[in-house]
Amino acid sequence: MAETPTHAPADHPKIPRQKVGVLLANLGTPDGTDYWSMRRYLSEFLSDSRVIDYPKWKWQPILQGIILSTRPQKSGAAYKTIWNTEADESPLLTITKQQHAKLSQVLADRYGEDVMVDYCMRYGNPSTQSKVQAMVKAGCSKILFCPLYPQYAGATTATANDQFFRSLMAEKWQPASRTLPPYFDDATYIDALAQSVERALPEQPDVLVCSYHGLPERYLHEGDPYHCQCQKTTRLLRERLGWDKDRIITTFQSRFGPEEWLQPYTVEEVARLAESGRKKIAICAPAFSADCIETLEEINEEIRDSFMEAGGESFTYIPCLNDDDAHIAALAGRIEANLAGWLD
Repeated sequence: MAETPTHAPADHPKIPRQKVGVLLANLGTPDGTDYWSMRRYLSEFLSDSRVIDYPKWKWQPILQGIILSTRPQKSGAAYKTIWNTEADESPLLTITKQQHAKLSQVLADRYGEDVMVDYCMRYGNPSTQSKVQAMVKAGCSKILFCPLYPQYAGATTATANDQFFRSLMAEKWQPASRTLPPYFDDATYIDALAQSVERALPEQPDVLVCSYHGLPERYLHEGDPYHCQCQKTTRLLRERLGWDKDRIITTFQSRFGPEEWLQPYTVEEVARLAESGRKKIAICAPAFSADCIETLEEINEEIRDSFMEAGGESFTYIPCLNDDDAHIAALAGRIEANLAGWLD
């Protein structure tokens, strides 16, 4: 509700009641599986210098002329295998909406009308800028921006923050802002992961593979902490489960381009496990807050096939935390901690 400020003249424009915004951010999603929807999405994603940091003069002709001539068809075909046809949207968008609905209720119970919760995507729709504009228009004088990435990486957390800050540049009256820090070692997040493993696995597999999205190895040497944070998440998960060290390993997936990426590569490692006699494995994806193309198609199809073709016998994919109540409680706890001083 908007009202005229106290002591202001009667013709003063009405101003919305001030509140705090909590803006959840995920990676992004194409609007459809057709060629042009996929091309727009991939062009925006792969043009991000945080993702591909080659010089634009060198990279853009390759991207626009070669990659985007064929990759949209391949990616579109992959998305079709997991697409939510009922809602005509990607699973990532469906799950993000579910997370938003649950977090909105938790924070409304805690803070009432003092908090406005919304969600956006770094690439595609709904855009970060459109949601920042909506929050400012609704009276949010403070915004906590929450990239839904447990582990920090320049190609995920940082680029999401970049887009948030760029969106603030367009506002005449900028809200105060904070960004949610990574929560890779938060006890409630680790416990939520452990609970998901325990529910999915009535008995220990030969190996639990913690598969994280990959990055070029040189990013690690340039100071990106992602690799170390992934390793710590796996270690804390193993300690919480009480398993032996040889029962849980860390791998990296989704390699792109000619460079060496963080290793071992998941698709190769699962085949090696099968060939070495580890016939019963499970895989979880602790870097993803919501199931998406990299988990539902890449892990549960491509990586599964690699394991089974190498002689594996039992492959269990453990879904991401999605809108699981323990995950929502963990996120709500991190959000509440970072609202300290703004809201009691």
